[in-house]
Amino acid sequence: MKQATMPPVPLSRAHVPEACRLWNASELGEAFPMRERLLRQSWHDDPNLLQEGTLAVCGPNGELIAFVVAKLWQDGAGYPDAEGRFPADQGWIHALLVARDWRGRGIGGRLLELAEQALRARGARTVDLGNDLHKRLFPGLPGAPEPDAAVRKWFEARGYAPCGELRDMQRSYGAGEPVAPYTPEGVTVRLATRADSARLTAFMARCFPGRWDYAARQYWQDGGTGREYVLMEEAGEIIGFCRINDGQSPVLAQNVYWAPLFASELGGVGPLGLDEACRGRGYGAKLVLAGISMLRRRGISEIVIDATPIADFYAKLGYAPWRRYILMRKAL
Repeated sequence: MKQATMPPVPLSRAHVPEACRLWNASELGEAFPMRERLLRQSWHDDPNLLQEGTLAVCGPNGELIAFVVAKLWQDGAGYPDAEGRFPADQGWIHALLVARDWRGRGIGGRLLELAEQALRARGARTVDLGNDLHKRLFPGLPGAPEPDAAVRKWFEARGYAPCGELRDMQRSYGAGEPVAPYTPEGVTVRLATRADSARLTAFMARCFPGRWDYAARQYWQDGGTGREYVLMEEAGEIIGFCRINDGQSPVLAQNVYWAPLFASELGGVGPLGLDEACRGRGYGAKLVLAGISMLRRRGISEIVIDATPIADFYAKLGYAPWRRYILMRKAL
C-alpha cells in the first residue's frame, strides 16, 4: 500500500513540468498529449483561475501525484463590459487527475470536494466539468473516441449529470487536393489585420457577446496580428467571421491542442459566426470553406473542427467524428 500523502497545497507554476509528465503518463496522454505551454496558458495565464480551488497533492518524496484546477469568471479588467455575459454563480472544474498508482484512496474525491467548496464560497451555484471559456482544456468529459464509462460513473456518483454532447471532427487532405471557396456576389472574404481589431471587437460585442467576444479581445491582447480571423464583409461592414489556427498562432486554440498526434502541422477551423440579419444565405458554409482554403494554402493537410454540435454539417464537407465530449453539470 502506498504511504500517506501530503495535505493539498496550491498548484503553482512550478508544478507545470511535473503535471505535464503526470498527464502524459496517464491514459489521457495517448489521445490528448499534453505540452507545458498548454498547461501554462490554460492555468496560470488565465485570469479566471480560482487559486483557492486549484490544488496539488504530493507523495512522500515530494513528487506530484494529483491535482485539481477550478475556475470562476473574474476577468472584469480584460472584459469591462461583460456584466451579465458570464453568470457569477457558474463555476468550472477545468481539470482533475490522480496518478494511476494512487487511485482508489479518496484523493480525487477529496480534491473535487475542496474545489467545489472553494467555488461555493465564491458564490458558484452550478459547476461544469470543463467548458470554461476559451482557455479550457476540454468542452466536457473527454473521449477518444468515447468518454470512459467508469469515469462518467465516478462523476455521476458525485452529483454530476449529463446535459449535452459535442464532437471534434477531423479530415486529412491529400497532396495538392484543392479547396476552392466560392465567394457570393456582393461580399468579400479576407484575412483580418491589426487595423481591423477595433471593428472586429465592435462586431463581436454586437453579434456574439460573451465567450466568442471575450476570446477575440484576448486574442488581440495576446499579440494577435489578424491572421487567425477570416472576415466576411458586405458594403464595407463585417457581417461574419471564421477563426483559423495553426502552430504559429499566439495562443494555442482548442482545435490545435493535440497537434503532437500528427506527423505534419495541424490546422483548426472554428468558431464561425454570421450577423443574424445575414443568415439563411449559405454564407456559413462559404466562410468555412474560405478558412479551410487559407489553411491549405499554408501547406496544412490535417485540419480539426472542434467542439461542434452540428457534426452533420461538417460531415458534408468530408469531416469525420474524431473526439466526443459529454457535457456534465452539478448543482452545488
